[in-house]
Amino acid sequence: MTARNTGHCGEGRRTVEPFDDENVPLFTVGQVADMLSLKQAFLRRIDDLQVVSPQRSAGRQRRYTRVEIRIIQQVATMADEGMTMTAIRRIIELEQQLAEVVRQRDELAARLSEVSAERIRLTQQLRSLLRRDDGDRAYSAGDEV
Repeated sequence: MTARNTGHCGEGRRTVEPFDDENVPLFTVGQVADMLSLKQAFLRRIDDLQVVSPQRSAGRQRRYTRVEIRIIQQVATMADEGMTMTAIRRIIELEQQLAEVVRQRDELAARLSEVSAERIRLTQQLRSLLRRDDGDRAYSAGDEV
């Protein structure tokens, strides 16, 4: 995504242009069909089978994101290889689930790293306090002699 400084009204404010965001539904059925050399009926069919679910414009036109277009390319390739739409939909679902699990794993790994670093810091702090306490006791014991 490209962010830019608007330079007016909100000095220093950064905005993201809609055409830079790959999740913004910008492309119509006709545009996607032309881009990918597919029939519009194929796009409507994969929508009906919920392989992808494009958003609708105010005029009820399907609008596809760049992410959905990449999925459609993948679907078209698998369909050309002879796979059924049911199998394709299941593969897409599993790939999305896998991506979510990987995201969660990465998030947990980062959290584990943070917790481990905090544990090390607290262990060092405890050791320092115990050494100081031992030193204070030894000093106090020397006073009693």
